[in-house]
Amino acid sequence: MRKRLHTIVNHKAFQATVIILIIANAILVGIETYDSIYENYSFFFYLADRFLLWLFTIEIVLRFFSTSVRSFFKNGWNWFDTIIILAGHLFTGGHFVTVLRVLRVLRVLRAISVIPSLRRLVDALVMTIPSLGNILFLMGIFLYIFAVIGTMLFSGIAPEYFGNLQRTILTLFQIVTLDSWSSGIMRPLMAYNQWIWIYFVSFVLVGTFIIFNLFIGVIVNNVDKANDSEEDEGKETNQAPATVEDMKRLEQQLEIIQTELKKLHQPSKE
Repeated sequence: MRKRLHTIVNHKAFQATVIILIIANAILVGIETYDSIYENYSFFFYLADRFLLWLFTIEIVLRFFSTSVRSFFKNGWNWFDTIIILAGHLFTGGHFVTVLRVLRVLRVLRAISVIPSLRRLVDALVMTIPSLGNILFLMGIFLYIFAVIGTMLFSGIAPEYFGNLQRTILTLFQIVTLDSWSSGIMRPLMAYNQWIWIYFVSFVLVGTFIIFNLFIGVIVNNVDKANDSEEDEGKETNQAPATVEDMKRLEQQLEIIQTELKKLHQPSKE
């Protein structure tokens, strides 16, 4: 029974059906944001939400019984899906209308746990968190240094951008995103001093082109690691049946050898 359920749950048609249900749930949640439509068909939206919730519940139950309890809860994505579905059953009633709407939106995230390529990408992003901490710390150091220098140099010229440390940090964050930093900030200040561009260009080179590329490099490296680990798991899975067959052959050969040895030890009738 477990093998049959495992085959059904991992079938492409089953996964495609789950993805279609997730997309339908996302469309319904989006339509609910239009008050004129939602007020006229509120009961339909309620029935559709309950129907989809129970379909997702059945899907989780099938996945649960298709494997062992330990294997099911060992997977973090199964925890994520189970919590979202259980919360939909627990938070019912008029007091939790806002919570239920938020949970309906979160069901869209289940597409990540269903689609393997998205799951690998998210796993790679999670793997980057320790490395990103060091990069963020490095970026914070440079941001603080440039913020102090910018406040000292431009607080009297452009107080709306560099009036204090908080405003300067916000301005530098805007510059890092390359959002109108040249025409909106740098060029107006160059009317006071033509050498001001050195400050801005150096910050863009350090903050955007160097540190942001470190972010991208770490993420790409971890995506490759996630793909390699999944390929290794697939190879081990493919090699497992061959190993079982080899063990059976060895057992048969040992039985033949034991039979021959017994024949040799038996005394001849002559």
